[in-house]
Amino acid sequence: MSDANRGGQQMPTGTETKVFGLPIFVLGGMQLLLVLDGTVAALALPRIRDSLHLNESGGNWIITAYVLAFGGLMLLGGRLGDTFGRRRMFVLGVSMFTVTSLLCGLAWDPYSLIAGRALQGVAAAIAAPTAMALVATTYAPGKPRSQAFAIYAAMTGIGSVAGLIAGGVLTEFSWRLVFLINVPIGVFVAVGGLKCLRESQGERMSLDVAGAVSATLGSVLLVLAINEGPSRGWGDPVVIASFVLALIAFVAFVVVERGAKNPILPFSLFRNVSRVAALVAILFSSAIMMCMAVYIAQYLQGIAGYSPLQSGLSVVPFAFGLGVAAAIASKLALMVAPRWLVIVGGLILFAGCLYASTVPESRASYFPAIGITVVVIGFGVGFAVIPLTLSAVAGVSPREIGPLTALAQVAQELGGAVGLVIVGAVVTSRTLARGGTTGPVDEMNSDQISALADGYGLAFLCCAIIAIIAGVVVLFMRFTPADVAEGQAAQEAANAGEVD
Repeated sequence: MSDANRGGQQMPTGTETKVFGLPIFVLGGMQLLLVLDGTVAALALPRIRDSLHLNESGGNWIITAYVLAFGGLMLLGGRLGDTFGRRRMFVLGVSMFTVTSLLCGLAWDPYSLIAGRALQGVAAAIAAPTAMALVATTYAPGKPRSQAFAIYAAMTGIGSVAGLIAGGVLTEFSWRLVFLINVPIGVFVAVGGLKCLRESQGERMSLDVAGAVSATLGSVLLVLAINEGPSRGWGDPVVIASFVLALIAFVAFVVVERGAKNPILPFSLFRNVSRVAALVAILFSSAIMMCMAVYIAQYLQGIAGYSPLQSGLSVVPFAFGLGVAAAIASKLALMVAPRWLVIVGGLILFAGCLYASTVPESRASYFPAIGITVVVIGFGVGFAVIPLTLSAVAGVSPREIGPLTALAQVAQELGGAVGLVIVGAVVTSRTLARGGTTGPVDEMNSDQISALADGYGLAFLCCAIIAIIAGVVVLFMRFTPADVAEGQAAQEAANAGEVD
């Protein structure tokens, strides 16, 4: 395979025909690293909060700092690979991720950890989109490339389950290990990328740095305002100033995008009402998944008294339910309009979340109350999210697959971050109103623990309400099974390299 020409006008055609080799382990290793990191961070959050004496809103920043930077800069990260070389940017991103993981593992106070998490997100935004592009440019069109993409995608499921188990084991010893474990994996991926990946470039386009920065800054300021509102008071100057500055940043983003030569977010993608509905629904569904991941771990460890390992193992059935539902929904989407599948999944999710909202106060045993609820919620998520993901690219050409897939990923990341902060603000307000505190659980008395349990119950109720809102949104999604089939064909064509 030759390097991309200096003009960067064509994507080189991959020549690797043997899928199971070092390149796919390197590229899949990065995907595994990202998924593992997200899973173990949520699982270790209760221990991190107690260790660093963080309150509820402060602890949420450990998750949101990473997700905001990752989601906000992902589109720019893909452009960097096109402009400066995908392998070069991939190795740079992985190296940054490795170093910042070390910083997180050695963090000496909450501020250094949150800063490290934000820098991890920046690194992930560079490495993740270039990794996916390198899969396409490394493997030959047709079956090898399709198999490589399948292995790459499978790392998401493997990483989710492995993260729950490995994260629990590591957190038993020290929460720092959930970040330090990234270091040897990152070194392997970075060195492997230098040794076995060939350079490639896409079409050189001007970088819309102003658009990426203004969008990310606006999101951070909005999250800051919502996060600090319950504890400082909604009339606090810091909260008000954050809201105002966020609005200014978002207005600046719109102005920049309208005038940019190559906008990072072309508004033409939003002309299709059904696609907009799908993307908005992805935002809401991601908020539910993020909140459930964080607050289930918080409840099991803080209220039910589970160890991190027990907590991780307790949530493994979620992945089972999701996997079964995903397999069913992907088949049904070719026969039934996807909005009906999403609504059915949303109703299942609503019922599971509604029941979960009653569990914290009752202090129920794991089986059947918690175990079956976890499976039901996982099944609802899988049944709803898969049709939404398919709808994001329904009825498009292979050339449009890349931008829309990236946009769906951004919606997923930002939806999770903003949703966690909004629900976190509600939880904090309820906990404080019931006479509780947001300090470490081991310093609370029984009344304060009861107030915290009530707050966690409200978090699950919020997830149920969000599921209903998402169901209303998808009523505007008019894609047909034929549109979904067209999108799947376009995805296969893109993976097989049948795009100019």
